[in-house]
Amino acid sequence: MVENEEAVISEEEAAQYDRQIRLWGLEAQKRLRGSRVLLVGMKGLGAEVAKNLILAGVKALTLLDHQQTTPDDARSQFLIPTGSSGKNRAEASLERAQNLNPMVEVKVDTENIKDKPQEFLTQYDAVCLTCCPRDVMVRTDHFCRTHNIKFFAGDIFGYHGYMFADLGEHEFVEEKQKVVKVGTGDEDGPKTKKVKIDPNETTMIKKTVNFCHLKEALEVDWSNEKDSSLKRTPSDYFLLQVLLKFRTVKARDPSPDSYADDCELLLQMRNDVLDSLGVKSDLLTDEFTSTCFSELAPVCAVVGGVLSQEIVKALSQRDPPHNNFFFFDGLKSIGIVDCIASK
Repeated sequence: MVENEEAVISEEEAAQYDRQIRLWGLEAQKRLRGSRVLLVGMKGLGAEVAKNLILAGVKALTLLDHQQTTPDDARSQFLIPTGSSGKNRAEASLERAQNLNPMVEVKVDTENIKDKPQEFLTQYDAVCLTCCPRDVMVRTDHFCRTHNIKFFAGDIFGYHGYMFADLGEHEFVEEKQKVVKVGTGDEDGPKTKKVKIDPNETTMIKKTVNFCHLKEALEVDWSNEKDSSLKRTPSDYFLLQVLLKFRTVKARDPSPDSYADDCELLLQMRNDVLDSLGVKSDLLTDEFTSTCFSELAPVCAVVGGVLSQEIVKALSQRDPPHNNFFFFDGLKSIGIVDCIASK
């Protein structure tokens, strides 16, 4: 984590971020303005996260992506101008990203995150990975935890999306309405013990929450869990396991260009992955294969909004964070926050 000098909000910045300062306070905005963020992966989800962080007013944002743009990016990546096919995704996104807020320093890195020395991450206060293989996410999370760097990950697979956060031991403040005692002046009686909430007065409460590693969250042993516990666990958690396995084996995500072959492989991987986790394969019906291809812009917008919100909350140390997964099912329009970790 970077040792930051206390950020100073200029008059111009105070005017720019007036609404946000009114919402979460000057101190929270100062912490945000002193923060540097690394965002890996500039597909549709990365574009949503970048847009929201730049508008929120972080100090600096680095867009890292080693891949070139494709026709598929036009469906969900609004920062890339028309006619940019074949250009590096991060470089193609830079101009529009920077124009969102000239007060934020936006940089581009075209190297592969896998080729970066891990010490590279120490210049950032938060790291957010999208479009990355499981082993890269686990390794990066471990390094971030040991260096007090806030870690986030997220992805979109068709109608499904998720985000994960590992903030280590995270301290934050939460604003609560003040509770005041109400009495009639009598020394005895039930009225003297009544309390009420005063909507005009609030108080700030400091709290601490602990997160688990991504590796721990993905390697939960479900074989001894009761059926009722499995029913309470979002099915998208198990879907994520299958899709990360597919990404590891094929070095890509399921593609419409190879729809039939990918569907067959996904079904095979579902059986293998769920068996290794100790759960029945019918936890994911065969129909799941038709709903996890490409990135859908509305799903990117929802998950990107939640993911960037959690980054802002973590950096500003304001309000309780989601611990530790958020899953979104676009078919049902349902978002679920769940804490999944070894007991």
